[in-house]
Order: sequence, then structure tokens, then C-alpha cells
Amino acid sequence: MKQINNNTMKKLNVTQKLIKSHLIEGEMKTGCEIGLKIDHILQQDATGTLIMLELEKIGLVQAKTAVAVQYVDHNLLQTDYKNADDHTFLQSAATKFGYWYSRPGNGISHVVHMERFGQPGKSMIGSDSHTCSAGSLGMLAIGSGGLDVAMAASGKLFYITMPKILGVELTGKLNDWVSAKDVILEMLRRYDVKGGVGYIIEYFGDGLKYLSTWDRHVIANMGAELGATTSVFPSDKVTKAMLAQEGREDDWQQIIADEGASYDKYEKINLSEVVPLIATPGSPGNVVTVDQVAGKPISQVVIGSSANPGLRDFWIVSQIVKGKILPTEVSLDINPSSRQKIEDLGKTGALTDFIKAGARFHQTGCMGCIGMGQAPSSNTISLRTMPRNFPGRSGTPDDKVYLCSPETAAASALNGQITNPVEWGKTMAYPKYKAPGKVSINSTMLVPPAIKGHRIDLRKGPNIKSLPDFKPLENNFNVPVLLKMGDNISTDEILKAGAEVLPLRSNIAAISMYAFYVINKNFEQLAKKALHSHGGHLVVAGENYAQGSSREHAAIAPRYLGQKAVIAKSFARIGFQNLVNFGIIPFIFESPDDYEKIEPDNTIAFKNIVEAIKSDNTITIYSNNDEIKLRCQLTERQKNIILVGGLINYLQL
Repeated sequence: MKQINNNTMKKLNVTQKLIKSHLIEGEMKTGCEIGLKIDHILQQDATGTLIMLELEKIGLVQAKTAVAVQYVDHNLLQTDYKNADDHTFLQSAATKFGYWYSRPGNGISHVVHMERFGQPGKSMIGSDSHTCSAGSLGMLAIGSGGLDVAMAASGKLFYITMPKILGVELTGKLNDWVSAKDVILEMLRRYDVKGGVGYIIEYFGDGLKYLSTWDRHVIANMGAELGATTSVFPSDKVTKAMLAQEGREDDWQQIIADEGASYDKYEKINLSEVVPLIATPGSPGNVVTVDQVAGKPISQVVIGSSANPGLRDFWIVSQIVKGKILPTEVSLDINPSSRQKIEDLGKTGALTDFIKAGARFHQTGCMGCIGMGQAPSSNTISLRTMPRNFPGRSGTPDDKVYLCSPETAAASALNGQITNPVEWGKTMAYPKYKAPGKVSINSTMLVPPAIKGHRIDLRKGPNIKSLPDFKPLENNFNVPVLLKMGDNISTDEILKAGAEVLPLRSNIAAISMYAFYVINKNFEQLAKKALHSHGGHLVVAGENYAQGSSREHAAIAPRYLGQKAVIAKSFARIGFQNLVNFGIIPFIFESPDDYEKIEPDNTIAFKNIVEAIKSDNTITIYSNNDEIKLRCQLTERQKNIILVGGLINYLQL
């Protein structure tokens, strides 16, 4: 593949067409900051409460995008008043600010948006890292921190650094007992969790005609796990067929790459050569063949999430377990992805097949994927068709979560141990799925935007607290290093997920006690002590710091506890921007080897920081008398945000 010539570019790939049609500021040149017009906004409840509080502080009257939707799909367990109060607050905020409101139990945000709102050619940002799922429809859909979403809702541009484009050519056709999940696991096997950083991944090739739009959703969804800015598929006849199923064929437009279009980097996957794969515990990048871990006993299998949400993904499992009884030591949990999918599972008889086999049927939502229930038993293996398996994310501290396809999950559930579905398939014919001509269209739990809703008052329960104020950047500070961490630290480790913590998302003071809790349970106390003695603290990390979820709480909670800076070898895209948005300086080692020179409890002096940031100067610090040079790579806009203490302060100037 030829390299893109940014100056004479004529033949455009799909990504370039989507960016060009929304580009308002900057040049479509790799490494340049660009400002994009946003058409759609997606918010989920775990991050949406904070966004609505930000919109209140900004003083928004009416959302200024064509479509803005507030979904409730994460904080569904109502073990006390907190989540229920959040739902009431979010509905009042949706009414006040002119959003659609998807009620609790309606479905996973990415799935319902694809069913009812997604449209080829449109741009979207969402306060969930898996917003990239909508790339399966030919959208430019990017996950981001909540403040960036709030800006877009206010009519402001969305800014990113123009990524490179990785073109992945798909050829051939998947064999029986292998499905789309194995394709994205193959990408993770090749690239790991940081191999996509700085790229948009665009899929093309003859193999696409064999992948439904929901198959493409599976692949696009876990592009977030590769660290990619987003993933993009063309809008073709397959896309048109899906929209016709949903009664929205008029929303279709063809968007395909020009003949002769090129990419910054090229990859090829022959679908006929893909084998059943599985991500072993700890990271979605720990991918091996199922054969390599076959035979390990399991206690739980969970089907669902935004990573495998299609009707086919549930149906295929139902047909594999049909007429059989699950082993007593295995819990098969079904998390339907939308109410539409539940209706269609009932129509096909799949729901009955699940019940007769002994499966447990749960309400539609993210559930176990975000640690909201369905925690596995201690020190046992849980197989999940989900996107993430970071340590403890399931709610069980010593969890052993594996990520796999529906076929691998179903065969393993019946066998009581990790099982290669190709081998299992020798005992039965592979069920052949035929998509319905029309699906069950259900919009009864979608509340449309109100007329003149801005007149109402927000309904805040006792757990919902206004955002704290943050001071501008200090020119000099002298603070201790509270943590030194390794590579690929996830936002789950920076700010704990799960049923215990998620209800506190609208209360920064309360949720801050869980900052870095997974790494050090005493972090809050250490941070408060450092805040009293030194006015704050910093942490040090390796490569790809703050990967994973888009949760800006992983920045705002440490900031609330006095975090001044993070020094790392590199940062994940969303994590970096969230730090900037809340006034935490994201320093990068000029020499990665200097990482070894800093130890926990070192106290480090920073001097003349304001001038250094303004002038792009290298900053010199000292640790145990070792000289260390740091860089702070910011755009002019980001510099101004950091200097005043964060994006909200910047907007109020």
C-alpha cells in the first residue's frame, strides 16, 4: 500500500471522507490538531451524571447537536436510593437540556443508538470508550471524556490530533464455529492494547460482504481495546440491509473508499484462516488460541454486552445449548442488549431454549461487563463475550476472566471447561443463522426531547453534589511521588469500577476514596496527607497510562485529592485529554530510561512551570540528585486549558 500524500490527496478512503465532511478547523494532516463538527451525542449514566452537572455549570439551555441521547444502562442495580436518584436526575436533565432519554432497562447505549438513531456519514462523540462501535454503520464515532461531550452539546467543536489510518483488508470467509469476536481477538493478538494508539482503523475488502453490520459492530467495539481513536467500516449494501430491517432504509447512504485510496499502514486478515481465540485474564491483549487453554474448569459464562450484542450472538448460543442441560457447576448468564433483542429472542424461541437449558436471564444493560452484578465466585474462571477483563473489574478481587466468542462460550458452558468450539462442533451441526427481514422495533422507553424543557429545575437527590472548583496552575510546587506504576495502567485501576463504586459517580468527594484503590487501598489517606503537607502529589507510570474506559472520574478524583501531575512514558488518548481537561499536567519522560530514576516517596521540585509550558521548553526535575528531563506536549488550546486549571475555568474566562 502506498503512503498517503497529505498535500496532493485525491483518492479518499472512508475515514478521510468522514473527517473531511466534518472538518471545521485545522488540516487533515497527521499530527495536526483538528476541530470537528459533531452531529450526535451519546451519554451513558455512569458518566452522564457528571456531564449534566457540567452543563449546569456552563449554563446550557438546549443541546445544539442534531441528536443527543442520555442512556441509562450501567447503574441499573437499585440496592439503595443512589442509582434511582441518578435516574431521576438524568431524566430531569435530559428534559432541561433537550436530550432524548432512554429509560433504565431499554438497552445498552451503543446497541439502541445503532437500532434507532445511527446513520451513515454522521459524526458522534460519546462519554463511553465503546462509542467507536457505531463505526460499524459508516459513522465517525469517537469515545471521549465527559467535558468534551459537554462542549459538543454546547455547540463547540470536538478537537483531536489527526490520527494515522490503519487499513485492514479482510479477505475470505469465516469457517463454521468461528465468528467476528475471533477477528478482533486476532487483531489484539497482533497489536496488543496499545498497537492502535494514534490510529483510526478502517476495514475494507471482499471479506466484508460476509460480515453483517452487527458482526462489524463486534469488531468496531473492541477497537477501543487496541487503543485506536476509532474504527470505521464502509456503508454498503450490508449496511443498507440492516437499516431496512430497522425500518430506517431512508437513513442510508453509500460511503465507500475511492478506488486507489491508500492508508498510512496496511494489515491483512484472511477470514478463512482465523481460529477460535481467547483473551486470558488481566488484559484483552493477552490473546492465545483456545486450544492453548482448553480443559481448564470454569464456573461461569456470561453472554452479552456491547461487544457481542447482535441477535445472532444470542441465538447461536441458544441453539448450541438447546435440548441440553447445563452442568450444575456452571452458571450461564444471559445479558440481553436491548428490548428489541428480547422481543426477537422470544419470537425465535431462543428465550425458551435458554430457560429450559438452565440459563439465567438478566435485565438488559451492561451489568457484568462493568462489574454491576454477576461477579464470579472466588478464584474460578469466568468466560465472557465482553470487551474487558482488567483485574477485579468483575467485582471479584481474584477473578479469572477470559474473553471469547459466543461459540467458544456456549461449547465451554456445556462441557464445564474451556472448549474449542471447532472440536465440540464435531458432535453437532453448526446452527445456520438467517437474519429476519424485519426486526421488532421498540421505542416505547425512548422519551423524546421536551419543548421548552429548560424551564424545569434539576431534581437532585442527596448523593448528587455540584462539581468542585479547581485553582489555576501554580508556577512552582514541591510534591511527593505517591505511586510508581507499570505499563498499560487502566482507568479501572485508577478509579475502581463495580457496584460498590458506580453509584458515587455524581459525588466527587465520595468517589475519590476509590482513587487508585485497586493498586493501593490506602491511596486516599496518602493523598490527603500529601495535600496537607505539600499541597498535593504526583504519580509515575510507564507506557499507555489511563487506557480503557473514558471515565473522566479517573482524572477528576485524583485532582480532587491534590494531584498536580502524572509523569509517564506515554498516555492513552482519552486519558491524556481528561487530565488536561481537569488541570493535571501530563508530563512525558524525554528519555524513557529516566523512569528508573524515580521511586515512590521521592519529593520532586517543579519550578517555572508556567513559562515552560507556554514556550514548549523541556522541564528539568531532580530525583535523588538525578537530573530528569520532562516534556509536556500540548496544543496551544490545551496549554491555555492547563494554565487556568481546567476546561471549565477556561470556558468561564
